[in-house]
Amino acid sequence: MTKAIVLLSGGLDSTTCLYWAKNQGHECYALSFDYGQKHRSELNQAKIIAKAAAVKEHKIMQLSMDLIGGSSLTDDTLIVPNAGEQMGVPNTYVPARNTIFLSIALGWAEVLNCHNIIIGVSAVDYSGYPDCRPEFITAFQNLANLATKAGIEGNQFYIHAPLAKLTKQQTIQMGLSFGVDYSQTISCYRANTHGEACGTCDSCNLRKQGFKAQNIADPTRYISNN
Repeated sequence: MTKAIVLLSGGLDSTTCLYWAKNQGHECYALSFDYGQKHRSELNQAKIIAKAAAVKEHKIMQLSMDLIGGSSLTDDTLIVPNAGEQMGVPNTYVPARNTIFLSIALGWAEVLNCHNIIIGVSAVDYSGYPDCRPEFITAFQNLANLATKAGIEGNQFYIHAPLAKLTKQQTIQMGLSFGVDYSQTISCYRANTHGEACGTCDSCNLRKQGFKAQNIADPTRYISNN
């Protein structure tokens, strides 16, 4: 059984990736980040999901990216916008977040003698984030194999983004085929401490559209009737 590190936020996409990895026959190691995000309740869900999926190990790394700010997800001076309120790259973009997350995953992978890292980015439903594009994934994989002892010795790393070309509906279809319980996941940028979603941010909107397109009930717990 080959090893794989899965970046697990506790959301719909990363959970689908975890079950995709299990379906591929990988021994899964889950990696989550407490990076100063306001919606920290997602970490509680990540713990539940990792346990339900029987991962080999689940680490939660502390980063304190709120110290540099620059994103409404980490900076108290910025407000998370409602869906459609911002054009281009929204202020929910966390500067260099996926680069940092993948770099830490790469370090752990080298220690574990693991050559597969899985991330739930999507170029279709990616909300304008530059570090969710296929070009970024390709570039980071090249970096991983240039900048590590394992890489230069011929033990190649592979960065997998199985959702890269999928819509939210197609992601949900995939997850359901693997038995994902989406009621365990939370995707909201403004989730409260009880894990209830706002229903109006970009992430909630994409999630709602996915379940509606799939013509199944949305299992998300909302703060109000959204």
